[in-house]
Amino acid sequence: MTMRIEWRKGNEVLPKGSTVLIAFPGVGNIGKVALDNLRDLEDTVERARLHPVGLPPLAELDEDGLLAPPHFSLCESITETGTSLLTLTGKAQPNEPSHQSSLARELMDFFEQQEVKTILVLVGMTDEPNRKETFAVASSASFRIDLESMGVDVRRDEPKAGAIGLSALLASMGPLYGINSGCIIGSTVGSSGDILASQRLLEHLEQWFGFGLKQPADGGDWLKDRLSTIAPKKSDDFVKELTASHDAFYV
Repeated sequence: MTMRIEWRKGNEVLPKGSTVLIAFPGVGNIGKVALDNLRDLEDTVERARLHPVGLPPLAELDEDGLLAPPHFSLCESITETGTSLLTLTGKAQPNEPSHQSSLARELMDFFEQQEVKTILVLVGMTDEPNRKETFAVASSASFRIDLESMGVDVRRDEPKAGAIGLSALLASMGPLYGINSGCIIGSTVGSSGDILASQRLLEHLEQWFGFGLKQPADGGDWLKDRLSTIAPKKSDDFVKELTASHDAFYV
């Protein structure tokens, strides 16, 4: 394994049987904003930092004022109902498809070793502005049945063209590792920051899974501020570049 694990605050393992929510910067940034919101509103502790190959070579100051290499942050949040949720996110993801593929395998190996039970990847799907939907896609028939029995809106015909990228790989590879995995997808206008889509993701997570998640008191204003802190100053059209020869959407 080329990915290095930096355990934090005395932690050495993850809680067995955990659910992990994952989101990276992507279409509309709606999953990333939703996870940042969750972490800020719940009792959250960083359990580990994951240092893979392929992230942009930018070292930044962390919350302690220390220079940290590029990494993914793996946190545990305890909701007001006492539910323990693990969240994985970062400021960037690899641009090279080969790095995305190798990183997906390394992350899944790590989650298998830590006996994670479920992985839910939060992503956006570009669609018409008047379509405001949130739905799930599962990677195994058994997990799909479980989700449907919980009242989750699970689709069998979307996304029709499939999905590409690190998020898509993580959401689809669960059955290879004995882990339930799938996507929670929010329709969005795409390149602009869709604040309401982030809010809908959080609301549906709570409605479907009953995690006990808090919602921001100022709603859209809070999410708008959060999005502005992670929005790039220059918006390169990586989505167009990566999907130019594929009939699929990038998440």
